[in-house]
Formats: sequence, C-alpha cells, structure tokens
Amino acid sequence: MTQREAIFPAGKHEIYEAYGYSAAIRAGELLFISGQVGSRSDGSPEPDFGRQVELAFDNLRATLEAAGCSFDDIVDVTTFHTDPENQFETVMAVKNRIFSAPPYPNWTAVGVNWLAGFDFEIKVIARIPAQV
Repeated sequence: MTQREAIFPAGKHEIYEAYGYSAAIRAGELLFISGQVGSRSDGSPEPDFGRQVELAFDNLRATLEAAGCSFDDIVDVTTFHTDPENQFETVMAVKNRIFSAPPYPNWTAVGVNWLAGFDFEIKVIARIPAQV
C-alpha cells in the first residue's frame, strides 16, 4: 500500500488543526488537495466574490508549491459554487488566465447551498513531477 504524506503550505492555517484534516496528501505519484477557499489572513471569507476566487487560487498555488507542484501538474479539478449561474463569468476569467493553453485539466463544477460562509471552493488532484 502506498504511504500517505501530509502536505501543508508555509504558514499553515489553524483551520487544518481545528478540524483535523490536511491541506493535501501525497500518495505515490499523486497529490490530493483539500478544498481551498478564498479566506482572508484571519480565516474569514473574503466578501468580494472576485477577490474570493483569486484568494482560493492563491491558496491552491501555495499548497501545490509546498509539494513541489504547479498548476501545470493538475489533472482533475472540482469546484463548488453557491450561485453558479451568476458566478460563472468571474470564475471563468480566473480559470482561463491560470489554465491558458491545452491540455486543460478535467473539470467538474458543482452547485451547492452551503460552503461555511464562502461562495467558492476548489479541490484538485495533481501529479507529482518526477524528481531528477
């Protein structure tokens, strides 16, 4: 069985300890990243939706980097939206800037009615680059 290794970004958020989960788990050649949200430095939701999406991607980037990965290593994305119809354009603007050229990762968007005060969450699976 593949051993699991917990990964945390620098300045690990207290939320991981408080709720007993890891920012990411490395298992073999894959990295499974927990849902990332657009929180301010105190952990509270960023009220501006566009900025909340940007912060969620910033938090995702920090977790990827902690494992030696980048956005280019992402193979699967799941996003959660509290108001998909009205949020789609804002999310797509950020997504298209980060994933600007093929091959694009798989992507599943899910409408939800609760994200603990947030309006957007993103979780991914990435491949871990080969160590040279």
